[in-house]
Amino acid sequence: VIAESHEGRPTKLEGNAGHPSSLGSTDARTQAEVLGLYDPARSTTIRYIQQTRSWSDFTAAISGEIRALEALQGEGLRFLTGAMTSPTFEAQMQAILARFPQAKWHRWQPAAPHAARAAAIASFGSGVETVYDFTQAKVVLSLGADFLTQGPGSIRYARDFSQGRRPRTDGGAMNRYYAVESTPTASSTIADHRMILAPAELEAFALAVAGAVGVAEASAPGNALPEKARAWVAAVAADLQANAGACAVVADPYGSVELQILAHAMNQALGNAGITVSYPPGVEVDPVDHLASIGELGRDLAAGQVEMLVVLGANPVYDAPAELRFGEVMKKAKSRLHWGLYDDETAELCQWHVAGTHELESWGDAFGHDGTASLIQPLVEPLYSGKSAIEMLGVFHDKTDASGYDLVRETWTARLAGAGDFEKVWKKALHDGVIAGGSAESGAVSFGSGAVAPAAQAIVSRLAANSSGKASAAALPLLFRPDPTLGDGSLAPNAWLQELPKPITKLVWDNGLIVSPKTAQDLHLTMEGMAEIQVGGRKLEVGVWVQPGHADGCATLHLGHGRRKAGPVGTGHGFDAYRLRTAETLDATVVSVKPLAGRYVFANTQNHHLLESGAQEYKTATEEVKIRQPVKTGTFPEFARLKAGERLGQEHGEVGGEGHAEAEPATLFPQTWEYNGHARGMSIDLSACTGCVACVIACQAENNIPIVGKEQVLKGREMHWIRIDRYFAGDLDDPQFLNQPVPCMQCELAPCEVVCPVAATTHSEEGLNDMAYNRCVGTRYCSNNCPYKVRRFNFFRYANHDVPVLKLMQNPDVTVRMRGVMEKCTYCVQRIHQVKINAKVAQRPITPGEIVTACQQACPTEAIVFGDQNDPAWEVSRRKAQPSNYALLEELNTRPRTTYLAKITNPNPQLSGAERS
Repeated sequence: VIAESHEGRPTKLEGNAGHPSSLGSTDARTQAEVLGLYDPARSTTIRYIQQTRSWSDFTAAISGEIRALEALQGEGLRFLTGAMTSPTFEAQMQAILARFPQAKWHRWQPAAPHAARAAAIASFGSGVETVYDFTQAKVVLSLGADFLTQGPGSIRYARDFSQGRRPRTDGGAMNRYYAVESTPTASSTIADHRMILAPAELEAFALAVAGAVGVAEASAPGNALPEKARAWVAAVAADLQANAGACAVVADPYGSVELQILAHAMNQALGNAGITVSYPPGVEVDPVDHLASIGELGRDLAAGQVEMLVVLGANPVYDAPAELRFGEVMKKAKSRLHWGLYDDETAELCQWHVAGTHELESWGDAFGHDGTASLIQPLVEPLYSGKSAIEMLGVFHDKTDASGYDLVRETWTARLAGAGDFEKVWKKALHDGVIAGGSAESGAVSFGSGAVAPAAQAIVSRLAANSSGKASAAALPLLFRPDPTLGDGSLAPNAWLQELPKPITKLVWDNGLIVSPKTAQDLHLTMEGMAEIQVGGRKLEVGVWVQPGHADGCATLHLGHGRRKAGPVGTGHGFDAYRLRTAETLDATVVSVKPLAGRYVFANTQNHHLLESGAQEYKTATEEVKIRQPVKTGTFPEFARLKAGERLGQEHGEVGGEGHAEAEPATLFPQTWEYNGHARGMSIDLSACTGCVACVIACQAENNIPIVGKEQVLKGREMHWIRIDRYFAGDLDDPQFLNQPVPCMQCELAPCEVVCPVAATTHSEEGLNDMAYNRCVGTRYCSNNCPYKVRRFNFFRYANHDVPVLKLMQNPDVTVRMRGVMEKCTYCVQRIHQVKINAKVAQRPITPGEIVTACQQACPTEAIVFGDQNDPAWEVSRRKAQPSNYALLEELNTRPRTTYLAKITNPNPQLSGAERS
């Protein structure tokens, strides 16, 4: 990423267009890191047993212990970290282990893909990461993977995959995407075909497809699959084989080891290795078995073999496997040191806590998802008396006062020895963000087919053991998955992420036991009812969330909630899934469940801003009955058959959208706007939108949008200027998901403008529906008159003006609104004017694509584009000329300047009834 700063204050993060892991885009968690920097709940000091100390106090106090440990060659010294990809951190640890040969470095990342690493070792002999090239994939089969919105390479994968989702009328092809899953994922919302299967059925399906595409010793018992799944096997296998070498099979990294081995085997059998999938040997899922590592540390602590425990950034008291009882055994270590951004559950039990520095205020380095090396450089001096992780490690190998800059530079001086003029390479790396010649080592790995037969046999054995295939209240499969916004829970203190609606459920500030409607009925569970789940003597009371599209006969519980000590924002929300999670059941377990009395109120945003008549019938002068269709859909064959000038959906009698109306509709509005200069507009491609919500939080960071808290969200008062509406189509038990980002439509004939008594909302000469905040008196007439429900009202003083550090976070180019005013999307008018000013100063015209809104810049799939509709050189003009272009609620004749491209799917004709249009 790169950062925007004002007067030395970082205010916004964007993707580095020159880095292969982002290509200029970001995700929601990256956008939220700005708030992480300025979070007033961060640790600000070094403390010893709740007493403030200085860095010199800390180093002086532990120097004697370090010398004593050195005399013992480090026996009893233990380090615990999360997953690390920093070469400098690795070099620091190796220097420490050389000084203390008996010391041990343990690693624990609770939501790391442990099964993916095991599958890679079984398949290739090492824990290599699978890297995909979706630009070369014409067909993709996903086995439960959320590969477009979660994981290290998801931003790049979303960008590459979306390039094949843009249908063209010039005969260009469109890729095809099959999603088979138990838990609904954001990625599957743009699939051409989606099938929901219970976990055991998903494994059986993968086994059957593997056998059909030529993987030896892979075949599933015929009775293990539902009828629909059996029909899919032949069609999907045939499509994959017809595109051998130009397809990809992606498995859920949190699925079983056997499922992922089968995915590797299928990619090998189909000839995808080296084309759509690769296995860079220097890029590993993780070089260490985290589960074995944390288990060894837990046993050593329980046995009293640890003299000094140094925890760097990890929080095992909260998220270690439950049977380790880490909060109890950790107390047996005589000396306990914790480094981190927050005084969390683990820091609470340590004598020393050293406040950590944020990435935006410290030097560092890292490898990307494909092994690309990058430097991390600070934009601001540390706000508090903290130290970076590598500076903390310097205490243990005689570099107590070394700066982060010196340590990083030392590492790369050694790594780039022989690369020529180091100063030149160093300065270029600082400028580009990518280190030329610094990537992980290259080489080759080969697939060992010996893992396939044991994997197939294990799946068959599990199917036989559960021959009934039915779950019950006494034996319900439960899947553990990282939370879509909070991840493993380390981001729980971040208020932006807590209040960010999750892509599928639209829940905020909570998690819940997610079950399908049928499973809820079978187990007598109710929406927002309470339930008790139990496994191995461990119990957890949870709220129930009934989710259409979830597989029957299983449940999902997201990790990362139920924090006990995560600051005023992150503490006490949701339910702690880690209490049920053991070393044997990291990703799934079988629980008993029973309903309880009582109700748990979830905050869910899906129905807060309804398009009031969205599903109702109404009458018009020309048609007696019509049903509003906010999301228009079609198939690629329908799109390809269109002739010049035709519009998708015309055969169904739909009203023409912008640029397609046959006659000028009558209007009561007093004027029609003419634009002899620029005409700003936006286009959103629904074929590419995954609903990942990156745009929502990018808008929040750019426009100083406050959070309001769960209580206010329950009243429908969330302040996000752009929302992602999620619709269901088809059967309730097996729906198609439809995403629709909805910012202000910037209507040409805006109903809000004519009702404002103080002219706070007006029409600009370039077509924007502007807001003068200091003129607004809060009548809310404009909101009542808006059919799109995109205006937000400051009911209270949501923006925090009292905490000084939060003032540093505000974007000075955008007014911080006061209580009692209406606010909404402005097309990032501040960015528009900045580009206009720059062009005027340089005495040049604005170049096509130069103005980029915050939502557009963040979007990984480039679903959102903005620009000048009057200039055909802008991408927005080309999109609006496409036959799939339409306006939301166009029959109201508000003439929105934000329009949509209909969602186009590319169904397989062999799958009967699969076309949904």
